[in-house]
Amino acid sequence: MSKFRIITMSQKVAVVGAGFIGRSWAMVFAKAGHHVSLYDIDPTALSEAMNLLEINLADLESNGLISSKDDLLGRIQPYKTLEGAVEEAEWVQENALENVQIKRELFSRMDELLPETTILASSTSAIPCSDISNGMKGAGRIIVAHPANPPYLLPIVELSGAPETKDETIFRAKELLEAANMEVITINKEIKGFVLNRLQVALLSEAFKLVEDGVVSGADLDKTIKHGLGLRWSIMGPMETIDLNAPGGIRDYLERFGPAFETIAKEQSSIRPWDTNRFVKMEEERRKEMPIDDLGERARWRDRRLMALTRHKKESDKHYGK
Repeated sequence: MSKFRIITMSQKVAVVGAGFIGRSWAMVFAKAGHHVSLYDIDPTALSEAMNLLEINLADLESNGLISSKDDLLGRIQPYKTLEGAVEEAEWVQENALENVQIKRELFSRMDELLPETTILASSTSAIPCSDISNGMKGAGRIIVAHPANPPYLLPIVELSGAPETKDETIFRAKELLEAANMEVITINKEIKGFVLNRLQVALLSEAFKLVEDGVVSGADLDKTIKHGLGLRWSIMGPMETIDLNAPGGIRDYLERFGPAFETIAKEQSSIRPWDTNRFVKMEEERRKEMPIDDLGERARWRDRRLMALTRHKKESDKHYGK
């Protein structure tokens, strides 16, 4: 038997911030059987979130990924106050703006409101946990649980603590998230951007250079990922990929391609500023491909395609194995 207190199904989980990420987390926890309280400082955003949740859950139901949207919607309760939302919660998932001062103020307030057994988790995309928790009384129960976007369709979660984060917090966090069918990785030491966004930034940085320098159009670059790397990466990561891409495995791969790829890596080492003035032409190209007013509908199309892919992967896993 574990020496740690486990968060069990049906216990209350609070989601603070009802934007796209918060709304997604609400679905994740409701699917796992938890009672979910949803709060946002903006009452209009909270009302809109509840309407959008009904649409999202209906899509999940039509794709066979949940049995009843009404059951899940019944587990998600909107709250007008932070105090009401977090009361008696075993876990709080914060989704405020990506601003360290805003997050520190919010966590400090929740740290005072809640017993030390409640885990306080942040969805921050890049802020180290210690920047949020430093100096707080309950620093040991504060952790980063960074999801991909959208978390209700992309199951990866990165757990990253501060030096003060207790082992119990990490253990309980992993237990809760894995029970909610999330794929959890643990960041062994603090680093800005964690793993997912550091990989994403590396890819985007090179992608921007290739488009900016006229090597390829933005549309053709997207094709390269969508019909090339992305297809492989939907079933395996880069380490396993290169292990399979040479007869003798990863060592053989690096012996064959290492010298050439090292030359390319050296060419990629220069850093260009992420200044919006750089991206005017890219923005113009994207708007020709898709008017700004069509982005919302395209995002819904993306989510439905991800649902179909999730359903396919589940069936494929049964047939071929993971």
